[in-house]
Amino acid sequence: MRHAVLGGGKRMRPLLVYATGALFDADEDSLDTPAVAVELIHAYSLVHDDLPAMDDDALRRGQPTVHIAFDEATAILAGDALQTRAFELLAAASVSADLRVGWLQSLASAAGAAGMCGGQALDIDATGQLQSLSDLERMHALKTGALIRAAVRMGALTGGAAHADQQRLDAFADALGLAFQVRDDILDVESSSAQLGKTAGKDAAQSKSTYPALLGMDGAKAKLAELATRMHDVLQPYGQPGETLARLGRFAVDRAH
Repeated sequence: MRHAVLGGGKRMRPLLVYATGALFDADEDSLDTPAVAVELIHAYSLVHDDLPAMDDDALRRGQPTVHIAFDEATAILAGDALQTRAFELLAAASVSADLRVGWLQSLASAAGAAGMCGGQALDIDATGQLQSLSDLERMHALKTGALIRAAVRMGALTGGAAHADQQRLDAFADALGLAFQVRDDILDVESSSAQLGKTAGKDAAQSKSTYPALLGMDGAKAKLAELATRMHDVLQPYGQPGETLARLGRFAVDRAH
């Protein structure tokens, strides 16, 4: 479990919890639990995604994946334990019952059949097939975007954001999740394994549809620019207080790994 969680990474999802909570003046200490929980869910998903039955990857965050460093059975159990630990932390948090339920509902929905698990199932089913752009976007909205949306939503809930603000920030999170994946697809083509800290060229080797494959590299980069504009437009009404979220959006678009 420590190998999966403490071995580096961007910590994008917990940062989104903190940045969104700060936008609504949430108590910073109260954001720690959802921030940790969302990172544990992300780590569990990577452990299971890397298994031979899934994406079959040997490198993650510049080090051997859990099933390579240990074995497949240990990796499965570690992923299961990380997932349940996330919900254990949320359930035990010293906050109002309404906030606890909101956190749990947001994260459970993002992690299950309506989120990451559903997206991974679509990904496996589409391997070796040419997907339409709309199918590709739907898959990534579930596989990648759902947990990003949950991170933003949990931060907003902690800060007591109004329903209209939650909906506005859902739109930001949706654009961010898609931008993160488009950038991933571009980097998978343009970068080396050493630069990425994971296996480069894997999507092409597994005959998976990607944004560069469907749109061409120029088209994929234009899509990324469009998503950057969308994120900027959503956050513009918040002015300077929204700048931390805006920086995270720019990071997703501009990152080198």
